Amino acid sequence: MGAVREQSNNAISTLLTPPIMRTGMVPHTTATASSSHRPPSIRDIPPVTLSQIPHIDPSAFNPYLSQVGNLYEAFQRAKAEAAEAAHPQRRQSRKEDGSEDLTPSPAGTPNLGGAPFAPEGTPKPKRRTSSTKRTIPAITPLSTIPNIYFDENFHIENPRTFDVVSERSEVVRPVRSMSTDDHGALDVPQPTARKALATNAILQEKLSWYMDTVEVHLISAISAASTSFFAALGSLRELQTEAADSVAKIQGLREDLKRLDEQMAIGGLKVVNMKRRRENLRRLTDSVDQLQAVIVGLSRCDEAVVDGDLETAMTRIEMVERLITGVLDTTDTKATAWLETRLPQRLIDLRPLRALDDVFESITELKFRIGRGFEARFVDTLLTDLREHVKRVPNHDTLERWVAASQKGRNSNQKLKTTLPAYMSTHEKLRAELRASLYGLSGAQFTNQASATFREAVLKEMKVLIRKHLPSSSEDDTGSMASVSTRGGRGQSQADKNSILARNLRAMDAGDAEDFFANIFTDIGEALRRLSTLVKVLLDVTSGVVTPPVSAGGLRSPRNSYPNNIDDYIGNGVPTPSSNDLQMEIMQALDMSSLLGQAVDAAQTQITKLLKVRSEATTNLPLDRFLRYFNMCRMFADECEAVSGRSGAALKGVVNTHITDFVTKFGDFEKQELAKSMDSDRWEPKDFDAGDTAVLARLLKAMESDPPSWAEAGDILQKIQEPTTNGTSTATNGTSEEKPKEKNKTAVPAIVDEEKYTISSSSTVVIRGIERFEILVSVMPSMTSEVAASLCEYIKLFNSRLCQLILGAGAMHSAGLKNINTKHLAIASQTLSFIIAILPYIRECFRRRVASTTKSPLGEFDNVKRLLHDQQNQIHEKLTDILSGRATVHMRSLKKVEWDSEAEIKKDVSPSMESLTKDTVTMHKVINKYLSEIQVRMIMGPVFESYREQVGKVIKEASVKTPGGKARLLREAKLFDAKLGPIDGAGNVGSHLIGLVVSKVVAEPKSESKPEPKQETESTNNNDNNKDEKGEKESNKSNGDAT
Repeated sequence: MGAVREQSNNAISTLLTPPIMRTGMVPHTTATASSSHRPPSIRDIPPVTLSQIPHIDPSAFNPYLSQVGNLYEAFQRAKAEAAEAAHPQRRQSRKEDGSEDLTPSPAGTPNLGGAPFAPEGTPKPKRRTSSTKRTIPAITPLSTIPNIYFDENFHIENPRTFDVVSERSEVVRPVRSMSTDDHGALDVPQPTARKALATNAILQEKLSWYMDTVEVHLISAISAASTSFFAALGSLRELQTEAADSVAKIQGLREDLKRLDEQMAIGGLKVVNMKRRRENLRRLTDSVDQLQAVIVGLSRCDEAVVDGDLETAMTRIEMVERLITGVLDTTDTKATAWLETRLPQRLIDLRPLRALDDVFESITELKFRIGRGFEARFVDTLLTDLREHVKRVPNHDTLERWVAASQKGRNSNQKLKTTLPAYMSTHEKLRAELRASLYGLSGAQFTNQASATFREAVLKEMKVLIRKHLPSSSEDDTGSMASVSTRGGRGQSQADKNSILARNLRAMDAGDAEDFFANIFTDIGEALRRLSTLVKVLLDVTSGVVTPPVSAGGLRSPRNSYPNNIDDYIGNGVPTPSSNDLQMEIMQALDMSSLLGQAVDAAQTQITKLLKVRSEATTNLPLDRFLRYFNMCRMFADECEAVSGRSGAALKGVVNTHITDFVTKFGDFEKQELAKSMDSDRWEPKDFDAGDTAVLARLLKAMESDPPSWAEAGDILQKIQEPTTNGTSTATNGTSEEKPKEKNKTAVPAIVDEEKYTISSSSTVVIRGIERFEILVSVMPSMTSEVAASLCEYIKLFNSRLCQLILGAGAMHSAGLKNINTKHLAIASQTLSFIIAILPYIRECFRRRVASTTKSPLGEFDNVKRLLHDQQNQIHEKLTDILSGRATVHMRSLKKVEWDSEAEIKKDVSPSMESLTKDTVTMHKVINKYLSEIQVRMIMGPVFESYREQVGKVIKEASVKTPGGKARLLREAKLFDAKLGPIDGAGNVGSHLIGLVVSKVVAEPKSESKPEPKQETESTNNNDNNKDEKGEKESNKSNGDAT
């Protein structure tokens, strides 16, 4: 609170205890000891026992300071105001004031609570003189007390503090010790500057003086504040008296009220309590009756659920809920007659009743059972309609719809049916059943669960539709039954069943497998289409279904299976969804695209497994079967994508793998068939019949557009005959047994660009094989590159195989030919020319389908054409080499002839020249019959150039010395010119040879004449002409053999 700066004579200690007046006391600093006074000795002053002075915490004075503080502050304010008002007058009246007053300065007031008083800060009392009052003795100032006593941290037990207070006196006089001499006398005490505390009387008097001085100052300060203190004390005593009077009055009033309560109020309250109890008993009776009605109603609802009357049970549960919430209309006796119990007129809300926890659980269970019942009815209605639709629609109708949709997508001009598809037709009975089921599901808050159940049932139904077409997965033979009996009747494991099922699937023939997949695809397709229709019907029906109204209390079945507690069960007035909300709920629960997508995924997953099992058998199918398989898979994938919007990547991936493998195996098989047909080919001219002409016409037309017959390839609506080989049949493979040709009848040639080609039977096999490749690429344009590469390999095989059979004489072993003659070489050349002629058409057919972004395979066709030309040139060179080789052999014989001998002169011509001309004429007739004029000229030109060189060399080197020998040699040259001169390409070889003979110089003939050999020459020529008429008949036996 601060230091006490004012002193008064009204202090409490002054009022309660009279002050101790000490007169004649002077400070010890000025006191003089009387000469007659004897200071006490040690014996006179008893020893003082020092006790431990307790330390008092300054906070112990806080209660007192808090009580006096307000008064002290008020006193300071009043004094300050009075001092300010009286200060000007105090100077004027200072002379008239006869009394002496001590007014200590506030700055000089000692701080009793803490800081020590400084000597220079102590105020000096002002002495005032008065003529009427005597002088008052001055109070000893506080400055005479050492500052250490005013220190806040003053503790007498502190050694330093005690040393200052005791003025460094000895507490106990030192004890004299025994002397160390032999007499044992005490030592003489050593004189010290410090006095003993026990004998220091002056110090004790100082302490007393200090305490008296402080007490006098306290009394003066308390006296100054006594007036206001006693005024406050009197006020407190008056308040205490008034309070005692008030308490006495209150006690009397309480006694009066107590008597009044006992006489009147308590009696009236008893009457009110009895009436209230009677009302409570009535309400309790009504509540018990209401509770009994709830229990009876629940039992009746349970009976209705057991009997299958779900609509009645749902209605009664709603009434029980309104009964529990207290909003049921009890005046409608018809509606509540089924309860068969008394219903009170006024119902109450029973939901806060904890005893109904089991009742709420029973209601929840009943609603769950009702929801399950409506769910079963809902799912059964939809699945029954789905199954009946699948069973009712024939597979052929579904395939027709798919084909029509496929043709519409390809902008076909074919007329499409305008009738409504079967999967879109609905009837009112279905709608009524769905409407009733949806109303019940909405009331039971079971729509989401029913939708989820229907979703699962649809996915299972997809698998059932596939499973019912699967072959048996159990062994039915006798051996298996015996093995089962030996195993003690233990059934087959799932792995065994799967293995048997896979084996049975692989064992299916092509027709059964096609029917198997057609049945599965059509059933799944119709099921998906009908499923989409049913979902649309559901959305249409929900637009007209209005959910039952909510009870006033909001008691509704929870969406979860069971509530966690009764507070979760009891609704908070949340409204039931309207018809739009129900429709939105159905849309979200079913999620048409998601449902159809999952159904498609489930079906395609199972189908993909089946396709993988039959991968080996599928890739080995004949071309027409595989094309039907491909079209069926493609249309099924398109149908699934149209329904669900999902592409079916897994299914397409498996089918694409089958296509790639099939193209490879198809090419290999076609090459095998080609090799077989060429091995059996006898390289005879074959009639190009009407079937071959039709195939050739389709190949030529494919340069611009696909023939209509190709569009029918792989048509799943048509039935096909079972072929015996992959891609070819015995009726169309070109290797069937030919009818024997009539003698001397010319074979019908093939015509390409008005050019005729006489070909062998292998050519018809080749063009049919090429057509199959083009049919394949027309159905699968995406495989153009792969099919083109396979077709090029096919033609290369034809080229290489022809080289082996004709130039390599392989036909002598494979077809049983005796030799390879000129006709065989000519037929082979014509066959190559025929393939070369149609190759540009084939190239253009593939070019139409090559995408600009892919690597073009067309360059390979140019390489094949170059190989065919090279092969044909080799055949032509072979024909040239044959005649050149014959000429070499014959010229060797001519070199040995002695032209001047008599025997030679008599001969007409030599056999060598005759054979050479005959072989040349025969070959020319053969190649001229089968080859074109340009090819004949290209073959015969080098032959005659060889003759010019070889025969001319023999003539030049011939030793002719006589005219007869020269005439003999001239007949050889004339025979060559006569037989070979008319041949196209012979040029002037004959005249050149004659000129060489004529230019030879011989001796002059003798005078005797010799007969002319002209007639002999003419007869020889006639004989030669007769022989040439046989020509072609003796071609296989003559020297025209190629090997």
